[in-house]
Amino acid sequence: MVEVTGVLQKAAWDRDVMPPVEKVRPGLWSIPVPIPNNPLRYVLVYALELDSGVAIVDAGWNTEDAFSALCSGLEEAGGSLADVRAVLVTHIHPDHYGLAGRVREESGAWIGLHPDDAAMLQARYIETDDLLARMREFLEEAGVPPMKLPDLNMASMMIRSQVTMAEPDVLFEDGKQVDIPGWDLQTVWTPGHSPGHVCFYSDEHRLLLSGDHVLPRITPNIGVHTQQFPNPLGHYLESLLKVQNLGVDEVLPAHEYRFADLGARLDEIIIHHADRLAEIERLLRDHPGLTAWELSIQLTWSRPWDQIPDFMQRAAVGETFAHIVLLENHQRVRREGTDPSRFFLLPES
Repeated sequence: MVEVTGVLQKAAWDRDVMPPVEKVRPGLWSIPVPIPNNPLRYVLVYALELDSGVAIVDAGWNTEDAFSALCSGLEEAGGSLADVRAVLVTHIHPDHYGLAGRVREESGAWIGLHPDDAAMLQARYIETDDLLARMREFLEEAGVPPMKLPDLNMASMMIRSQVTMAEPDVLFEDGKQVDIPGWDLQTVWTPGHSPGHVCFYSDEHRLLLSGDHVLPRITPNIGVHTQQFPNPLGHYLESLLKVQNLGVDEVLPAHEYRFADLGARLDEIIIHHADRLAEIERLLRDHPGLTAWELSIQLTWSRPWDQIPDFMQRAAVGETFAHIVLLENHQRVRREGTDPSRFFLLPES
C-alpha cells in the first residue's frame, strides 16, 4: 500500500466526487479536469508558476466542461488561461493532449511532446484510414469474433472530436532539462503506456510528475496495437527501473491522488505484471492453443467481461497480447498462425 499524500484527493476519490484545486508546493498547483464517461473521472493538470506566467503539465480533454474546469482552476491559482506559456504533454492520449491545441490558440503557449508520440499525431487524429485498417488486422490476429470486430475496431474514433490536433513546438529529449525558467524539470522518457510517454523529475523539489507511468491504485494500460513498439510491456518494465533510483519524496500522477514511497509502488506494479504472466501461463498449460481474445475473456479483470465496454475490451485484448509477447521473448510461449494466432506454452528448459 502506498502512503497517500493527496489526502483531499483520496477522500474525494472515495466519495466519487471531483477533488479540489490544491496548492501542492509553493508555486505548484493541482487542477482536476473532468473526463467524460470514463472511470478515471478526471486528469490532474499541474500548473507551475513562472515569473512571466504559468506552465502546465498536461491539459485535459477538449470538451467545454474540461475547458471550463481548466480555466477556473487557473483562476483559483491566481492566474488565467492567457498566462499559460507552455504545455508540457506527458503523452498524446486525449485526456492529456486533447486541450493542448486550444490552450495554445488562446494563450500563444508552446506545446511540448516526445518525438515518438509526435510522430503518431497525423495517423491517430487526422488521416486514420490506414490506422483503422491495421487495427482491424491486429484484432483479427487476436481472434476477436467477426460480430465484435467492427465495434472494437471503431471504438477509439468517437474521441477524435475531443482533441484539437496541434503539432508540438518543442520535442522533449530523454535526460534533458525542460526550458521552464525557475524549475529544474528533467525529462525522463518512459515508453510503455505510449511510445513517447515522459515523466518530469525535479531533483531540487524531489518530485516526480509521473503522468500515467506510475499511478497509486491502478496500473496503466500497456497494450500491443498498431502504434506501439513491438514489445511494449518489456519497454514499460524497463521504464519503471528508470525512475526507481530517483530521489523522490512525492509522486504527482495524472490520475487519482498524490502519494509517497515510489519504490514500494514500483514493486507492487512489477508483482502485478508477474502475476498476470503466471496467470496466462496457467491458462495456456490447461488450454493449449488459445487466442489472445480467448485468453482475455478468461483472465481476471476488475469487473465481469460482459460488463466491460468495447473500447476497454479492445484495450484489454492489447494488454493480454503485450504479456504474451513478453512471454514469447522469454521463450515461454510460441505462436502458430496469424488469422488468428494461437499460443502454446513451451516446456521450461
